[in-house]
Order: sequence, then C-alpha cells, then structure tokens
Amino acid sequence: MSGTTVYLLRHGQTEWSESGQHTGRTDIPLTEAGEARARRAGAVLRGLIGDSPVRVVASPRQRAGRTAELAGLTVDETTEDLGEWDYGDYEGLTTPEIRETVPGWTVWTHPCPGGETADEVTERARRVLAAARQAGTDVVLVGHGHFSRVLTAVWLGQPAAHGVHFALDPGGIVVLGDERGEPQVKRLNVSVDQ
Repeated sequence: MSGTTVYLLRHGQTEWSESGQHTGRTDIPLTEAGEARARRAGAVLRGLIGDSPVRVVASPRQRAGRTAELAGLTVDETTEDLGEWDYGDYEGLTTPEIRETVPGWTVWTHPCPGGETADEVTERARRVLAAARQAGTDVVLVGHGHFSRVLTAVWLGQPAAHGVHFALDPGGIVVLGDERGEPQVKRLNVSVDQ
C-alpha cells in the first residue's frame, strides 16, 4: 500500500438514478436535487480532506463533471476508465424490466449483452486504483454508483461482484485507505443529507 487515501464521490442524482434505470454511457444531467447534493458533498469532502492537497480525476460524463464543479473541486484529469459499468443492451432499463426476460438478473451475477463483463470492469478498476496509488498525493475519484462500488471491492482485493456488499447513494462518499499496509474502507456511503 502507498499510504494514499482515495476518496470516491458518486455523482448527484439524475432522473435515471431516481427511476432505477441503468445509466452507463448515456450522458444525462443532474436533477435540481442532484445539484444540491453535489454542493453538500463538497462541504462534507472539505471536512474529510481538510487542507491536504488532492488530485481530482473524474469520469467524462457530464453528471460527474458537474458534481465535481458543484462540490468545489478542480478536475485535474478526466478518463473513460472512471466511466460507469457499460450495461450494453440493458442501458436505460431497470432491473425489473431486465428480469422480465432474465429472471434473477443483477449486474453483479449476470452478463450485460453488448456491454462489459465483470472481469473487464474489475481490470478497469485495477488500472484506476494503480494510478491513484502512484499519484504522490491523496486522490478524489468522481464517478458513478456501480463502478465506485467495484472500486471499493477491488481496493480490498476482491472482484467486481463483491461490490454488491457496499451501498453508495447519489452524492455519497467512500474513503479508502489502509491500516499498517492492509487495505481498509475507512468510511462508506458518507451521507450528505442535512
């Protein structure tokens, strides 16, 4: 472990996150409530980070970039590697809609035809975290719900499917670090509600 602290910030609410539609590559804006949560997330992050310097990396989707902006963060880099899980043919559908044809489907246990496999998402998370560990400073990753949960699992040495065990609300924050060289989730789904 590098001693780096990694802060994960999930973008604020969108219409599709509210309705439960899988939103991978579709580039939709934050709702008014999502913008308010992003502002509150910024205040919470400032409290967690303090005056320490951080490198900010964001997904190229507007919902992530806008969240970073409203949170008062200056994005140093955008990368497709921080994009949400590619749901392929299931983009825009809800889990109940998918289960009409694939009973019991979850992103954690079943494939996404035309999208990414769990192994591909795991490998992408490994790349993101390796870059964060090499940054020479603490890092804020501004991204998405499922992929941030995958990042949390991979930080702990687990595959993508282990992400099912972690909750992360829109505008929520996760703090990843280590204790004497062992990876640790220091905070999970830090609330920005007041």
